[in-house]
Order: sequence, then structure tokens, then C-alpha cells
Amino acid sequence: MFDLLTGDKADRLVLCGAGGLGRKTLAGLRCLGIEPMAFADNNPDLRGQSVEGVHVYGAKEAAQKFGDDAAFVVTIWGAHGRDRLAQRKQEWEGLGCRVVVSFRSLFWRHPAIFLPHYACGAPHEVYAQRSLIASAAELWSDDASRAEFVQQIRWRTELDFDGLSEPVSALPYFPRDIVQLREDECFVDCGAFDGDTLRDFLSVSEGKFVRYWALEPDPTNFSKLSNLVQAMGSDLRGRIDLLPLAAAESSGRLRFTANATAGSAVSEQGTTEVEACALDLLLVEATPTFLKMDIEGGEPAALRGARQIIGRCRPIIAISVYHLSRHLWEIPLWLAAGLSEYNLFLRPHDREGWDLVCYAIPRERTPVRPLSWSRLAKSPLTS
Repeated sequence: MFDLLTGDKADRLVLCGAGGLGRKTLAGLRCLGIEPMAFADNNPDLRGQSVEGVHVYGAKEAAQKFGDDAAFVVTIWGAHGRDRLAQRKQEWEGLGCRVVVSFRSLFWRHPAIFLPHYACGAPHEVYAQRSLIASAAELWSDDASRAEFVQQIRWRTELDFDGLSEPVSALPYFPRDIVQLREDECFVDCGAFDGDTLRDFLSVSEGKFVRYWALEPDPTNFSKLSNLVQAMGSDLRGRIDLLPLAAAESSGRLRFTANATAGSAVSEQGTTEVEACALDLLLVEATPTFLKMDIEGGEPAALRGARQIIGRCRPIIAISVYHLSRHLWEIPLWLAAGLSEYNLFLRPHDREGWDLVCYAIPRERTPVRPLSWSRLAKSPLTS
């Protein structure tokens, strides 16, 4: 598709966006022996500068200089975006750029170089999992979840950004139509970052809860989290436990990429090490009622390390399913295989595939009437 869209400009490229995705694209292109002609970015701190040896032009300047002779690859796609891909492409076309394509067509053209990249994976890998996907499609307990699941699968196989719905108007992990907090809540926050979920939880719960465990392995993020909690009153502080740990399948030390952002993650390429712990060991004497996980792809391992408390305590589970393409079906299937009398829901909390959360809610805590439920005997995460 990329070659068809770009024609004779396939190796004459301008990267529209010099942020993290743009730099990843640059590194991949260099592996292919292709040197981009330029970056185009309206960030005033970058214009006129060099990023990884490539000059950064403003958008209008880049369009005037290269609009007829290059293919412009939109390398802007990230959480909390204020627009959508169609709008970004139209802006470049409106400046006179003749060929404008999404980064995804380039990534699909060279999957071994660029993929996976969060939920963006190779479409043939999605098709290869069609039997599991068909099973996962039967799990959802309301029409909104079923529709969202279909849209997400289509997005993974057809480059259909426009087919994705707008995010729900609810705080992540606390959509009131399916999640209702209780005053005896014991909340486990895996991937606590700088306290963003904690702030939302305190707002929604109005400070009425029993315990809050916040796990955050990134040292800079943990410091911000600690400062947030230290500024609270003694009553709140006394009910919040801060743990500089990564939730994992087993205890030990793991390599970690600590970049002081929400994207810090366990990674073999990480330059530091952090302590990891299975929740079954960490909370062996506790009774958590709500388990939240947003840990940059480590969710399956952390779930396996929490089998016992999930079975023993029947918590609400709110878990991100967008860090890898297959998590969209693998994680719900794992939950369905091990849970009894639960309802599953899927909610998008950001645009274009970001912050997609699967909610597993005990039947007795579900505030809506479930429409259907299928229980599967096998799960791809059990191994």
C-alpha cells in the first residue's frame, strides 16, 4: 500500500512530526538505507534545529520546499491528541503537499523494522488470530462494547482511523454507567505514574475508601507521586501505600526503561533495573476490591501474578488493552476463562486507539443489566 500511495516518492520522504514517533520512524528508515529529506514540525523549540541530524522545518516552509517532490509521512499519533488523522492529513494537503500518507502504511510496508508499535501491528497477524477474535467478540455484556470491539478490529486490519468512535465522556477507570465505587474500596493501582489515577479516585470516591496501594517503578514518577501524597492530610496519607515496584508474574529484578513519562516500561532494552513483585505475594493478607492496570504491555504477566487474589477477592478489574494489538482479545479471553459471574465491558477513553480499557465487573457489582455472557474454557495467557 505504501508503494502504491507514494509512487516514485517512496524514498523521498518528509516526516511530519519530530517527536517520539518521528524519531522512531527516522531510525527505521535509516535501517532501510533511506535518509528523510527533512522533519516538518511547528514546535517553536524545534524549528530550525536538527533532530538526529535531520533539519526541522516549519509546516508551511516544508510544504513550500518539498510539497511537489516528496511524500509527507504523518508521524503524529499519540495519547491525548486534540485532532484525528484525517484532520492532520487535510492540513498538509491544504498547504500544497501532493502526497500525504499515514505512518501506518510505511510501518505495514516494513513490519520487521517498525512493528509492533503499541496497538499498531501487522494485519496478517490479526487475521491469523481470527478464531480467538471471534471468541472474544462474544464476551461483551453490552452493545457499546461489542461495537467498539468491531471498530478496533477493523482499525487493526484496514487503517480505518475514521471508523473509531470518539472517547467516552468519563474518567478512565471510573465510567459511572458500569463502575460504582463503595466506601469499603481497597484499590490497587498498577502503573500509578505521577498520581493521575489517584487524583481521579479521590475525586470520584470523595475520599471514602479503606486502602489504596500505588505501584510505580519509575524513580522520577514515584518522586512526583510521593510529593502528591505528602501534601495530603494525615487521614488520606495513612490510607495510601506507595510502593516503588513493578507488578509482574513473579518477584525479582527486571530491566526497565525509565523516561519519567507514562510510557516508562519493563523492557529488555532498559538501562536500569527495578524491583518487581507478584500481587499474590504482595497482597497475600489483603482483600483488594478494585484492580487497575496500565503498565505499558506488562498487563498479561501482572495478571498471571494476581490469579489468587482475583479468585479469592473478586475485585473489579480495569485493565488497559491497547499496548499491543493482540491484548484486545487475549486479555478478555484470559479474564473470561478464569472468572465466574463477571460482566465484561470495553470503553475508549482517548482517540485513535489510545487508553482503551477492558472492565471486568463482578455480577453483583454491575449496575447495568448484562445482555450476554460467554465463558470460555481456554485462554492464550494460561501458559
